Amino acid sequence: MERKKPGLHFALLLLLVDAIIICIGVLPENLYGFEQGAQIPLLLAGIVSAACGVFVLKVKWREIEEGIFKAISVALQAILILMIVGSLVGSWMQSGVAPTLIYYGLELLTPKFFLLAALLICCIVSLSTGSSWSTSGTVGIALMGVGAGLDIPAPVTAGFIISGAYFGDKISPISDTTVLAATVAGTPLFTHIRYLFYTTIPSITIALIVYSIAGYTHDTHDIHQINVFAEALKNNFNISPWLMIVPVITGIMIAKRVSPVVVLFVASVLAAVFAMIFQPHLLREIAGATNGNEAITCVKGAMISLFGSTQVETGNETLNNLAATRGMGGMLYTIWLIICAVCFGGAMSAGGMIGSITRLFGRLMKGRISTVASTVASGLTFNICTADQYIAILLNGEMFKEVYKKNGFESRLLSRTTEDSVTVTSVLIPWSSCGMTQATVLGVSTLTYLPYCIFNMISPLMSILVAVTGYKIFHKKPQLNGEE
Repeated sequence: MERKKPGLHFALLLLLVDAIIICIGVLPENLYGFEQGAQIPLLLAGIVSAACGVFVLKVKWREIEEGIFKAISVALQAILILMIVGSLVGSWMQSGVAPTLIYYGLELLTPKFFLLAALLICCIVSLSTGSSWSTSGTVGIALMGVGAGLDIPAPVTAGFIISGAYFGDKISPISDTTVLAATVAGTPLFTHIRYLFYTTIPSITIALIVYSIAGYTHDTHDIHQINVFAEALKNNFNISPWLMIVPVITGIMIAKRVSPVVVLFVASVLAAVFAMIFQPHLLREIAGATNGNEAITCVKGAMISLFGSTQVETGNETLNNLAATRGMGGMLYTIWLIICAVCFGGAMSAGGMIGSITRLFGRLMKGRISTVASTVASGLTFNICTADQYIAILLNGEMFKEVYKKNGFESRLLSRTTEDSVTVTSVLIPWSSCGMTQATVLGVSTLTYLPYCIFNMISPLMSILVAVTGYKIFHKKPQLNGEE
C-alpha cells in the first residue's frame, strides 16, 4: 500500500491526544492521591502514534521501528552520562568531598552573596566542561548543600544552579548541544558561538541583576542554624583540605578538555578511593558490618556508594537528607523515562506527524520576526513532543535549513535560535530527559525549580526581541521568489 502523508489537522489532533495521555502521568501527585509516573503514558502515546502511522498512514512497521531505534541511539550518550553521574554523586558525598566543599562554603559565603556566587561558579564550570549535567552533578550537589545550610529554599538554589549550568552549556565549544546545533544548521562552530553572544549575554545579564537583588534581599532567619549544620558536617565527616585533591584533578581534566564521560568516571573512582582513606567509619556503616576485615568492609561500602542507595544517621535531619544518595541504581527510573520518551518521539517522527506540524511553521516564516518566532515555537514544540533536546535540535535544524536558505537568512540565525529555544528550555519540561535528570540529581521537582530558572526562561524571548530590533540579522534576496 502507498504511504500517506499526514495532514496538518490529523497531526495536530494526534499531538493533542498524545499530550492529554502524557499529562496524565505528569499532573501533580496530590490530584491522584498516589504516585504516578510518566513512563507508561509516554509508552501509550508512542503506541497510539505508531498505530496511527501503520493503520492510517500505511507506514511500514519496520520504518516505525527504525525511527524508534534511531531516537534511542541518540539518547544513549545521555543515558551513559546519567549513570556515571549517579555514581559520582554517591562517591563525592560519602568520600567527604561534597561535605568538605559545603563546609568551606558555609565558612566563606554569606546568604546575601551565595546565590550570585552559585550562579557564577556554575557558569564557569559548565563553560569549562561543556555539560550542564556534569556541573549539576558535581558543584551543583555541593551548592545545594551550602544553600540548605544557609536556610535558602532548595528550589531557589536549584534554579540558580541550572541557570548557570545552562549558560555555560549553551556557549561552550565542547558542549555536545552547541556542536550539534551548529552542525545541523550548517554553521561553523565558532561563528555559531560568537553569534550566540548577542542573545546570551543580555539574557545572563538580566538574570544576574535579578539574582543579585534576590540574594541581597534574602535574610537568614536563624544564623544559629548555619553553625549547627556546619558542626554536624564536621562531626560526621572527616573534613580535610586533602579531599580537595579530587575536585582539583577533576578541574585539570576539564581544562585539558577530556571527554565528560572520562572526567565523571575518573572523578567517581578517585572519590571512592578517598572515601576508604578518609571516611572508613561511614563505609562500615553503609556496608552494615560491625566486625570483620576492615579493608574488605571499606571496599564493599565504597562499591555500594557507587551503585546503590546509602543512608547514614548524622543526628541532623537536613544533613541526613543531603547525605542520602542513590548511586547508579538510583538513576534507573530516569533512564527508564528517557527511553520511553524517545520511543514516543521516534514513533511521531517516523510516522511523519512531526514533519506535518513543521510544515505549518514553514508557511508562517516569511519576514525576520516571523521566521525567528516560528523557529522558537517549533523548538519548544519539539522539546515538548520528543522529550529530548538532541532530537529537538536535529528536527529543528533539518526541517528549517532549506526554509532559511530559501528566505534569504543566514544559517547562523537558525543555529542560534535553535539553541535559544531548545537547549535552555529542555530542562523546564518535567518529562524531558533534561528535566528529569536535573530533578533527580538536585532532588527538586522540575515544576518547583522552574520559576527560578530566569536565564532559561528569558533566552527564547530574547531571541525574538533581538529579531524585532534586527540587530546583526542580515537578509539576502530570497531564493525561489521568497519575500522579506
